Amino acid sequence: MEAKLREYAALLIKVGLNVQKGQTLVISSPVECAPFARMCASAAYDVGCREVVMNWHDDVMAREKYLRADSEIFDEVPQWRRHFFNDYANAGAAYLAIAAEDPENFKGVDPDRLVRAQRASGKALKDFYRLQMSSGFPWCIASIPIPSWATRVFPEVSAAEAVEKLWDAIFYTMRINGDGQSAQRWQEHIDRLAERKEKMNALRFKTLHYTNSLGTDLTVELPEGHIWESGDDVTQSGQTFVANMPTEELFTAPLRSGINGVVYAAMPLVNDGNIIDGFHFVVKDGKIVEAHAEKGEEFLKAAISIDEGACYFGEVALVPYDSPISNMNLLFYNTLFDENAACHMAFGEAYPCIEGGRDMDKEQLKEKGLNDSDAHVDFMIGTKDLKIIGTTWSGEEIPVFLDGNFAI
Repeated sequence: MEAKLREYAALLIKVGLNVQKGQTLVISSPVECAPFARMCASAAYDVGCREVVMNWHDDVMAREKYLRADSEIFDEVPQWRRHFFNDYANAGAAYLAIAAEDPENFKGVDPDRLVRAQRASGKALKDFYRLQMSSGFPWCIASIPIPSWATRVFPEVSAAEAVEKLWDAIFYTMRINGDGQSAQRWQEHIDRLAERKEKMNALRFKTLHYTNSLGTDLTVELPEGHIWESGDDVTQSGQTFVANMPTEELFTAPLRSGINGVVYAAMPLVNDGNIIDGFHFVVKDGKIVEAHAEKGEEFLKAAISIDEGACYFGEVALVPYDSPISNMNLLFYNTLFDENAACHMAFGEAYPCIEGGRDMDKEQLKEKGLNDSDAHVDFMIGTKDLKIIGTTWSGEEIPVFLDGNFAI
């Protein structure tokens, strides 16, 4: 186990972030994950990191705050916090987020408090979020088990056994089996994703039409000059990194005003410490005009009301139903893993997935038809019978997905 943990930490530093000699690393981590966060810090210093800066947080205290703090604090972001995130981002520091939380940590919290806090954060940390979305610095999100999360995934066993089972699942998704060759396997995986990405970019689709037995019947128009991206990325300074570990997706930005129809979620969504389940959207000219959920509807409606752009879409992503994570038949209750088990979309901010997009400002991207928002929330729509038909600019129809898997 010790060897696997150290291999995992080194994988995140060398492949996930590709930390450079003399570069600062910021690690955001729950206090429960401190031992692993320290391993990541040690691995960063091993490759010549200038300094590792820790940003600790705690589920218990976060819940206490949202339930009991004075109301006005949710409209404020302290000056030190603005500087912490924005200054390190502007300096090109690497950013590692260890994402592990109780999926229902904010159950019972007033949704208005969550919305106001996200709005305030979006405004105060604009530099950080802008640079993150445009690859202005290397960033990586990964995860390790904590008991409150593990027992949600494996409710039939003890907390200790649930944590052990979740560790096994995470190591599998990270291609770590104890032989020390995970970095090589990751490079091979990234190369395979890149091959498929090039095929999608060569086809230059105008629209994608999604249908499945859940009731999804959605047409997604893509902006002219859109670009499909895959697991690896490169900063504006030329530093390669992998933002999500694990990753199985190809993704691009839709035309903000070009989505019409109805789309059903295929899995529950964990968002802002609440589980939203059995939901669907009705979409007209890109805007979500109806949102319904069997569980957590008030939190779903709050999420799409963060700002004007939150009820429009910023991402469409393709993941085969027979991907390694999907074939585990495991609901992780964690978007990092669940979004890599199914095709998904995101409402809110768009990645600049368009020719020349990284050199464009917000207004130029909006002119190209991309969405702007302080929100970006992924939800899963892929099923075993998902069908996606792409139509090219010349009018040719080409199957992209049949029976839940790539047809190209």
